[in-house]
Amino acid sequence: MPTIAEIKSRLRLPVIGSPMFIVSNPKLVIAQCKAGIVGSFPALNARPAEALDDWLVEIKEALARHDDENPERLSAPYAVNQIVHRSNDRLMHDLEACVKHEVPIVICSLGAREDVYEAIHSYGGVVLHDVINDFFARKAISKGADGLIPVAAGAGGHAGVTSPFALVQEIRDWFDGPIALSGSIATGRAVLAAEAMGADFGYIGSAFISVEEANATEAYKQAIVDYKADDIMYTNLFTGVHGNYLIPSIEAAGLDPKDLPESDPSKMDFGSGGNTDKKAWKDIWGCGQGIGAITKRMTTAEYVDQLEAEYNAAKAELCR
Repeated sequence: MPTIAEIKSRLRLPVIGSPMFIVSNPKLVIAQCKAGIVGSFPALNARPAEALDDWLVEIKEALARHDDENPERLSAPYAVNQIVHRSNDRLMHDLEACVKHEVPIVICSLGAREDVYEAIHSYGGVVLHDVINDFFARKAISKGADGLIPVAAGAGGHAGVTSPFALVQEIRDWFDGPIALSGSIATGRAVLAAEAMGADFGYIGSAFISVEEANATEAYKQAIVDYKADDIMYTNLFTGVHGNYLIPSIEAAGLDPKDLPESDPSKMDFGSGGNTDKKAWKDIWGCGQGIGAITKRMTTAEYVDQLEAEYNAAKAELCR
């Protein structure tokens, strides 16, 4: 199993691109890894289930070609996200594909299971588990996860409500393993701040929605550029789990953001993409509060270049 130092040695920046429903696909993952950061996607994005094998082959072959052609600038490792919730009836199929292809990093969500972790460890893979509080962090590590992704207030997707300062501080009090902090990180300066708080990586999702390679509509991509934190609301209506969503997309779907009902968490269904119909998932745009830093459309390579310049500039300022 590779150490954090070994993983970081393959990275241009200590950044993991987070797996995003619908948006993350092989094209985006390959671009992220070629640019020098970890790229990832949810296994459930590959539909039908048989397509997951094809996606993994495509990613592995593209990165192998890149490495052959660029021995001085090797690609970063890639990751696959597995939803461990009981409603995911594809979990065992998708896990078998990850084992078959020896996926370097597996990101687990919504459930901690020893058998899942053991399957990834069987070939030397690394398991990172995303958590919204210290209780779930302790549970994941006790079950055998190698590292944690604290999903703090302001993060895209199924975010928690705890300040990143408090969440990382509580976890670092007892855990010295790898941490990738999620929560409004969209600049190189924010990545450096995550490291200063005690994290090993910045975990960036929403900013990548706007890049050329992302599998998002043009309207969704432009929304990431046009809107800011005040245009986001926190609700559990669409999946049964609380998350952050763009208010204009909720209004466009004919809903009143000021009068949204609460969803029944017991009816979560991630195996089919949520407890509402698939159209709702496509029309309601999730994102985190860090989008105010995204002011123009770019390719993945251009955005990572910008992150690196900001990261280095922030480091230089601290050294003055």
